[in-house]
Amino acid sequence: MAYTKTTTTSYGQRLSGSLKGIVGGLVMFIAGTCLLWWNEGRAVKTAKAINEAQSVAVHVDDVSSVDPSIDGKLIHASAFADTKDILTDDIFGVRELAIKLSRTVEYYQWVEETKTEKRDKIGGGEETVTTYTYEAKWVGSPVNSSDFEDSEYRGENFVLTNVKDEKQLAPTVTFGGYMLPDFLKAGISGMKPVQVNMTEAQIAEWNKEIRKSLGIDSNDSSNSTTVEKLAREWNRKRNWLQDVGDSTQLVHVKDNVVYFGQSPNSPQVGDVRVTIEKVVPADVSVIAKVNGSTFEDYIAKNGESFSRIEMGTISAENMFQHAHDENNMLTWILRLIGVLLVVGGLKAMFSIVTTLLKVLPFLANIADAGIGIVSGVLGIVWSLLVIGIAWLVFRPVIGIALLVVAVGGIVFLKSRAKKKTQDDVFNATPPPPPTAAR
Repeated sequence: MAYTKTTTTSYGQRLSGSLKGIVGGLVMFIAGTCLLWWNEGRAVKTAKAINEAQSVAVHVDDVSSVDPSIDGKLIHASAFADTKDILTDDIFGVRELAIKLSRTVEYYQWVEETKTEKRDKIGGGEETVTTYTYEAKWVGSPVNSSDFEDSEYRGENFVLTNVKDEKQLAPTVTFGGYMLPDFLKAGISGMKPVQVNMTEAQIAEWNKEIRKSLGIDSNDSSNSTTVEKLAREWNRKRNWLQDVGDSTQLVHVKDNVVYFGQSPNSPQVGDVRVTIEKVVPADVSVIAKVNGSTFEDYIAKNGESFSRIEMGTISAENMFQHAHDENNMLTWILRLIGVLLVVGGLKAMFSIVTTLLKVLPFLANIADAGIGIVSGVLGIVWSLLVIGIAWLVFRPVIGIALLVVAVGGIVFLKSRAKKKTQDDVFNATPPPPPTAAR
């Protein structure tokens, strides 16, 4: 059931908030402008570094042994990324030959979600209706429910056990006769489930520890300011233990999942789910600078670093193209973020006009719509101007060419409009002669 809270803001408070909004809007506008400028420079530097790397990279067919003749060179090669290391997760009895071992932990918790609706009042005030809803779902970390608005859900969250996420890399991963450094190991993907085989003794120990962790330590109540909060949590745990009973199995193992709770098929608040996965040896393709028997980043003349690893046997041409594609995608994403910051900043700065008119809500609504349109248009124009100037600085040849095309287009459109006006005047039908009076 939803919980609703209503608050009222006076006209004076709204004006004060709008004044603060001007400052916040200015910060957003400047941040968006700086992001747009920096992004264009970043995109060009990255593209130049990729092109430079592509021009000097050499393909090596065989990397089965260390070749001193390619030391210090940027190479492209494909080989089997292998390891003999055994990675372990002792608390779950896992021992696997793997390049990576990952433990992902999820908690079943009440999560508070809010929906806010604002209503203008005659006289400039504002009524805010906030609706709080609660949903139990799997999340990546325990949720503190002590600050929930609805007292019915406040303090209801707890966890049967706290287990940390963990990611391990094999110390030694070979690439033919070479060793892969950590930054290249991290790029090897393809997670596969690990078969968890916990012993009966381990499961029994986990059951014991969970019940023990749900017990009450009287020393925790020494701080009187937390007594009410702790009492509610203790009661929640006590009730849970009473419902479960002493003989209920609290640890369930299936495939690569360890489940802490009464039933994996019927999750309850407090349950914990641990998933174990691994990355096994596989074929990979690498572009990196050879440094003895290992690799390092290639540093371009502009200071940008470049290296790359992809799964499977991939040609150098395709790998460099993928790098360009990723750079282009990031460029457009950052452009969009920059434009949104600029537009949002302008709207926040102009919001004082809307607030001044809030004494008559219908006028404020008209002004708000107008400000939204104006902010959007000005924001997009400003963003294009910043990007255009950045192109003149970072891509002068393309920037000047585009500027010439743009100016030529404007001149052409103006000349067409002028010619059309002249033609309309020339071809205009003269008015009929006046009729003679009878």
